[in-house]
Amino acid sequence: MEKVYNDNKSRYIIAIDGPAASGKSTTARLIASELQYVYIDTGAMYRACGLRSKQLGISLDNVPKIGEMLDEIKIEIVFHEAGNRFLLNGSDVSEMIREKDISRLASDISQIGIVRERMVDLQRDLGKGGGVVMDGRDIGTVVFPHADCKFFMIADVDTRAQRRVIELKAKGIEADFEEVRKDLIWRDNNDSTRKLAPLRKAEDAIEIDTTGLTIDEQVAEIVINIKNKMYA
Repeated sequence: MEKVYNDNKSRYIIAIDGPAASGKSTTARLIASELQYVYIDTGAMYRACGLRSKQLGISLDNVPKIGEMLDEIKIEIVFHEAGNRFLLNGSDVSEMIREKDISRLASDISQIGIVRERMVDLQRDLGKGGGVVMDGRDIGTVVFPHADCKFFMIADVDTRAQRRVIELKAKGIEADFEEVRKDLIWRDNNDSTRKLAPLRKAEDAIEIDTTGLTIDEQVAEIVINIKNKMYA
């Protein structure tokens, strides 16, 4: 893919972290499109691992079996401006990995050392050349601690729950606000208290509170910061 900013200095690695439904994935995808960078959704990789464990009926307590699963798993990202597609062992699972039970599995499986090690290696390989926007929970702290630009997106839980409900209903999935809200609180606690690569803001990350912002405003604020650094 041809880059708008194609000199070595501006082939940046852009890290966007934050809790679930803070708007980081949509924002990251739009930023990548504007800069003509590649967008990499790292959370989808853990979702794919969670889905595969479910397909094989493997308990997350069975680390040896999880290791065997990782030896045979193949996760591919088909990059497309309209939205990346995710292939799991050759099958398109882009919709399946967004299901609620897979979200919980992803949060749990990401705490297993061997899984995180394998996915971080893959993420670093995908992003090492720069020209990427990568979002997740530990991009700026673990995956790329020396990323060129780091952002940490937050929003109050009610706003995030409402966004998630709208997102699910747009896909034809019925969702209860209170149930979604409780699930987000559970995920926040699970992600921020885990021992391995917990969700936290990198010291040099710029915090963006999206509670009162539209998607366009979120994108504009981050792009301004990126371009200011590019042309400094």
